[in-house]
Amino acid sequence: MEIIKPETHIGFVSKMRNALLVSIVLILIAIVSLIYHKGPNWGVEFMGGTELHIKLSQRIKPGEIMAMLRDVGYAADSVQSIGLSGDNEYLIQFSPETVDFEGIQKFQNRLEEMFSEFPEFKGASILRLDFIGPKVGKELIEKAVLSILLACVGILIYLIIRFEFAFAMGGVIALIHDTVITLGAISVTDKEFTLAIVAGLLTVIGYSVNDTIVIFDRIRENLKKAKGKGFKNTINESLNQTLSRTILTSLTVFLVLIPLFILGGSVIHDFAFTLIVGVLIGTYSSIFVATPFMIYWRQRKGAVT
Repeated sequence: MEIIKPETHIGFVSKMRNALLVSIVLILIAIVSLIYHKGPNWGVEFMGGTELHIKLSQRIKPGEIMAMLRDVGYAADSVQSIGLSGDNEYLIQFSPETVDFEGIQKFQNRLEEMFSEFPEFKGASILRLDFIGPKVGKELIEKAVLSILLACVGILIYLIIRFEFAFAMGGVIALIHDTVITLGAISVTDKEFTLAIVAGLLTVIGYSVNDTIVIFDRIRENLKKAKGKGFKNTINESLNQTLSRTILTSLTVFLVLIPLFILGGSVIHDFAFTLIVGVLIGTYSSIFVATPFMIYWRQRKGAVT
């Protein structure tokens, strides 16, 4: 299926400098947001503590929930409304000092008493109640970072074996670019950084490199056949030839992600958000980040002019 006419010749190479400026701005926004928020908004899986997921029969301001919990002796670290506005679902976090492992049952009993004491909690239900120790949380942070780094290293090795170092550098820089900007989007929207988001980031890395490999494959194929066309003209031709495939792939992924984001509920919401941002940025970076760095590297080594 061709949604881009065969005679279409977009000058991608001439637009790459401006596109890189856009990337720099997005990366700066991501870094500033992460500094302002003092890093990601780590979820209870990473920081340790108790996480309570409740569903109410009516909408209540998070501040009011925090005040009522404080009145009964359980001061919450944060109360966050999650999902769609009509879901009336809230994610509440407590430090290990407020609710420890031995006190989980007592805490749950007190919650059930609150549901009958406060009219605002009438018809409320506990959807999930988890406790994670601080030591486990620290280990999960280390493993999450390590998993992302290992994914990038593995992809670098694969690209070096399949293509050449210039292609590999372009691909890995694009992956770092996608990860940083997606992290920035999560930080700007103040979403909780959970294991679901780690899974989303790893999925984004896989999607982005797949898109990049398709483009690199066509570039390599056309470079072998190119005679007198010029290196940059061959790059433009390759990007135009794969444009239909790139757009169609992204559109079909979005057809799945948008319903997941809207209708998937709070459990899948942040994962879907991560993928939506990542797929959008990954599609862009395959053309305007991976390819320019590949061109730059080959020029630097004198392979092209």
